[in-house]
Amino acid sequence: MPTYNKLVRDRIPEIIRTNGNKFNTRILDESEYKEELQLKLKEELQEYLEAKEDSHAVEELADMLELIYSLVEVHHSSFDELEEVRRDKRQARGGFDDRVYLIDVKD
Repeated sequence: MPTYNKLVRDRIPEIIRTNGNKFNTRILDESEYKEELQLKLKEELQEYLEAKEDSHAVEELADMLELIYSLVEVHHSSFDELEEVRRDKRQARGGFDDRVYLIDVKD
C-alpha cells in the first residue's frame, strides 16, 4: 500500500472508496493546513514548470488557483479582496503584458 502523507482534494477519499480501496486520513488543524497548502502549492508550481504541453500547464495552473483560493481563506481574506489588491497593484505598477525585462538601473 503506497504512503502519501500529503494534502489531497476533498473528493479523493470518495474516489478511492469507489475504486474499492481502503485508506487512512485525518483532518489537519489550522497551522498544519496552512503548511500543507503551501507545500502543495510548491508541488503544483514544480509540476507547472515541468509541463511540456500547454494543456498540462493550464491544468497545473488550475490546481495552483484552487490552492490560492484556499490560502486566501487561511489568511482571513476573500478572493474578492485578493482581486482588489491585484487590480490596485496593476493600476499602480502595471501588469506583465508588455514583457519588459529590466537589465539594470544607473544611479
